[in-house]
Amino acid sequence: MIAVQELTKVFGTQTAVDRLTFEIPAGQIVGFLGPNGAGKSTTLKMLTGMLEPTSGRAAVCGFDLQRDTLEVKRRIGFVPESGAVFESLTGLEYLEMVGALYGIPEQGARERIKQFIAFFDLSFETLTDKLLGAYSKGMRRKVVITSALLHNPPVVFFDEPLDGLDANAAVGFKALIQTLAREGKTIVYSSHILDVVERMCDRVIIIDKGKLLLDGKPDQLVAEHNTGTLEKLFTQLTGGAELERRAEDFAKTFRAT
Repeated sequence: MIAVQELTKVFGTQTAVDRLTFEIPAGQIVGFLGPNGAGKSTTLKMLTGMLEPTSGRAAVCGFDLQRDTLEVKRRIGFVPESGAVFESLTGLEYLEMVGALYGIPEQGARERIKQFIAFFDLSFETLTDKLLGAYSKGMRRKVVITSALLHNPPVVFFDEPLDGLDANAAVGFKALIQTLAREGKTIVYSSHILDVVERMCDRVIIIDKGKLLLDGKPDQLVAEHNTGTLEKLFTQLTGGAELERRAEDFAKTFRAT
């Protein structure tokens, strides 16, 4: 469903993504991990057609990302980290606009929207009476997730999707994407919440400084490196252990005064 070959993005003199190569089949939930600045969001923006690669190739659902960009966009859903929406629209207006862009008949779109808001425990009055600019962060995130799934795409990219969701909504969301994967959808899940990734993802891809570090099943990678948890493995690979040591040294300065 996703095939990436030597994908590269350069901004000026900085290489943000450096010759990434991997493939993701249907029905798999892949945790896409890396520290801040590793190139995760840049990679997702390239795979969703928001950024043009400097070099390399990528295909989604068999369509070349650069030659068939619109065909790719028709088949993907994307929840960006920013959660940006048109704040001057109501939630319903925004979702109906998204449905129209994907060619979903108005009545069909309305029925799907009602299903999603019931799942996320939002009232229809909230969608119709309040502008998105007045929504809480969590409510806005639910609308963005709904907009990404409204057209029933076979491939979905999530960038920090739990940000702003309360505990119950987060539990429901995790169950939702596991169900979507069982139905054959491909899920790319970028997050810093590594314990959730370890429990939920079939596979993890870890990058740092734009380069691929590891690719495999979480339990197998943890066992191979004898780290006990994915978080400790991630820390070991990306220099987090040094940050922990520096934090301990810094904390000692408070005890010394």
